[in-house]
Amino acid sequence: MKRTLLITALLLFAGFSFGQPLQKGNLLALHTLEITPNPDVSFNEFMEHFTGEFIPKYEESFPGIHFYVLKGDRGENENKIGMLMLSESAEVRDLYWPTPDSASAEAMKAFGKMAAAIEKLEKYGTFSTVYTDWVVE
Repeated sequence: MKRTLLITALLLFAGFSFGQPLQKGNLLALHTLEITPNPDVSFNEFMEHFTGEFIPKYEESFPGIHFYVLKGDRGENENKIGMLMLSESAEVRDLYWPTPDSASAEAMKAFGKMAAAIEKLEKYGTFSTVYTDWVVE
C-alpha cells in the first residue's frame, strides 16, 4: 500500500512539474528499465544516447505520447532507471498497443521511422522493462 501511494504521488508530481496538468482519463505508464550496456560501452554512454537521441526519436515517431526518464532516488528502485510515458488516454496508447503483447500496424509504421535510432541504440546496448499503466481517475 505504501509503495502504491508513493508511486501515485510521484506520477502526479511528474505531471505537474513538467507543466502538463494531469486530467481525468490521462494514461501514465511507469516502466522500470533493466539496462545492459554492451561490453565496450559505459552505462553513462548508453544513457546519454538513450535520453539524447532515442527518446526524442520515439516521441517524434509516436505522436500523442511523451516520455520522461526517471532515476530512482530512494526505496526499492533506488539507482534504477524508470521511464514515465504520458498520453492523453488509454485510447491513444491502444492505437499503438491494442493489447499488452501486441503492436498495431500504426506502431509498426512508427517503429519503421525509428529504424536508424533502434539500430544505433543496439550499438550501445539493450534494455527490458517491467511496467504498470495507470489511468488518472
